[in-house]
This record gives sequence, C-alpha cells and structure tokens, in this order.
Amino acid sequence: MRQLSLGKSGPQVSALCLGCLNFGTKTDKSLSYQLLDQYVEAGGNFLDTSNNYAFWNGAGVGGQSETLLGEWMKEKNNRSRIFLATKVGANPTIPGGGFPAKEGLSKKAIHKAVDESLKRLQTDYIDLYYAHIDDMDVPLEETLEAFNQLVQSGKVRAIGCSNHYTWRLEEARSISQSHGFAPYQCIQQRYSYLRPRPGADFDVQISVSEEMLKYIETHEEIALLAYSPLLSGAYSRQDRPIPVQYTGPDAEARIAVLQEISKETGATHNQVVLAWMLNNSPVTLPVIAASSTEQLQENLQALDVTLTQEQIKRLNEATY
Repeated sequence: MRQLSLGKSGPQVSALCLGCLNFGTKTDKSLSYQLLDQYVEAGGNFLDTSNNYAFWNGAGVGGQSETLLGEWMKEKNNRSRIFLATKVGANPTIPGGGFPAKEGLSKKAIHKAVDESLKRLQTDYIDLYYAHIDDMDVPLEETLEAFNQLVQSGKVRAIGCSNHYTWRLEEARSISQSHGFAPYQCIQQRYSYLRPRPGADFDVQISVSEEMLKYIETHEEIALLAYSPLLSGAYSRQDRPIPVQYTGPDAEARIAVLQEISKETGATHNQVVLAWMLNNSPVTLPVIAASSTEQLQENLQALDVTLTQEQIKRLNEATY
C-alpha cells in the first residue's frame, strides 16, 4: 500500500487509515477481525481508534474498540508492524453521561487515560495520541505539558489533535515551541468532498474550514487527516441520504461533477472522493471505515484511481 509521511518529516504510514470506531460493538469480533486482516494483507498498517469508542453503542462508556484491537494484535503477534493511533478527552466519566460528562484534557485525565488505553491495547506504547476534543476549560500549557511527559516517558511516540479550530492549533504549536514540548504533528477533522452548509451544526465535531486548508498548505510539518470522508455511505447508497448539514445547491453542483469524473475514470463515487483527497492540495489522509469486506475492498482500490490535474481542478471548482 502507498505510504505517506505524517507531516513533512514524520513517520511513514499507510495512505488509507483504517477507522476502528465500531469494532467490538456494532461491528462484532468476527467481522472486525476479517476487516483488520484484510486491511493488513493489503499492506495497511495505520489503525485509528479512541478510548471513547463506542460508548454510544450501548455500554455508556468506551473502551470496546481498544480492547478488541489489543486482543487482535496479541493473537496475530503483529504490534511492531502496526502504527496505532488512539485518543483521549471525550470518554464519559459517568456511564451514559455522553459528551457533557467527557473526561477532558487535564494533566490528571490524560495520565489516567493513557494507562487505561495501554492496558486495553495490550501494548507499552502508542504511536500517535490525539487530543480528541478541544477542552477550553484547561490551559493549553497543561494539556501540552502532559502530552510531552508521555512522549518523554516513551508511552507515546507522537501527538496530534482532533476537532480543534485553526487558531487553537496555531496557539498549541506556539506554546510547544516556546516550552520545548513535543508539537502536534497532525490534526484530524471532519472532512469530505461535499462542503457543509453555512452554519451547519456537528455538535462536538469540527469540520475542516478553508482557513484550516490554507494553514496546512503553508505548514507542511502538519498532516491533515479526514474522518467521515465518505459521509457514512451517502455517496453510494440509496438508503443513506446526504446528511442535512451538506444539502443544498452547492452539494448538487459538486455531486454532478463527481458523477462526471466517476464515469470518466470508471471508479465509484467513493473511490473518486478518496483519490481526490490523496491527490489534492493539501494532501489529506482519509480515515476510512467499512461494515463489510466488500466495502473495504472498494475503498482500498481507490489507491489505483488516477485523476488528472484537469479533473482535480473541476472537482475543486464545482459550485453553484
């Protein structure tokens, strides 16, 4: 599988990251193992999970995805070949409390959470550890100092953030530079080919903005990752309508061009979206998900799709 660097000088990771959000809950153990095996056999090494996955699927608190991954890596004896990412900050401290009861990003919460994640994952280090949701109630210096301590201790090898605004990412990087802390090497945001409507509400999730894209373009040391790149199947499945946050004339115009490029290339809509992300500027690393081996295979084949610069230009400029 094609490899990309996580930022200008970061570690090499698979161009398609496998999201493990529902593994161990909505996606049962048998299918989760099938998908993991299929991804690794295709040359993939980049797995994305979180300590709060997936509390909304019945348990009230997370940990199920990490637990399953730990069991799978132990059974396959392949931890050294996996680039493992997990997150802290959004797991409920009270079962059923949801995001209002999230653990946050205090020094105490981070140190407690990392040890719990390491235990569930049955490993002594995490390759990439994210601040999952920004915590405005805790000074950034405290959060970044805690992350730096984890890097210094060897429990974590790199750090990133998710669901942060551009100005917060810049502030965090400035603090890290002035204090000699490990910097955020990447940011993972909601991002897809369709653009959200003005004022679209995603609750705790933050969508990539034009400002963020320009920031990443001029800061090559930071990698951009996209979650929900395929809008949960809305590009291809009749039973999955386009989310209301994306509907409107702009979406209709972009879908029309997407359909044109799909016909020209012989690729599916999903494959064109993923290929666009990987070949656009800035390069975006998609976090893909699948609920069947067929879906995963379709996504993996996006790496074989070639888009011309003219096609990328048409996709970028499509609007109403």
